[in-house]
Amino acid sequence: MWYVIIAEDIENSLPLRKEHRPAHLARLQALQAEGRVLTAGPNPAIDADDPGEAGFSGSVMIVDFPSLTEAKAWADADPFVAAGVYGKVTVKPYKQTI
Repeated sequence: MWYVIIAEDIENSLPLRKEHRPAHLARLQALQAEGRVLTAGPNPAIDADDPGEAGFSGSVMIVDFPSLTEAKAWADADPFVAAGVYGKVTVKPYKQTI
């Protein structure tokens, strides 16, 4: 089943994001290689594709897991969680309609 992961950054997360981005992306790329990523990306803190020093306010990922428990465990193990980039992470089932 698909699950949406909505992660909210702490304030001034950009330096931590930059430092831990390679490890964060590697996990997503591994899922993508298995065909288990519908979409994933950050939320710019301002209305711009490249927010520059304004950074990001969070991320959204829609990923496939066998259960909500496994989706939550995967989200909890994200390098951005361990590094303190994300202040809050919500995982919900997602039903793709369109």
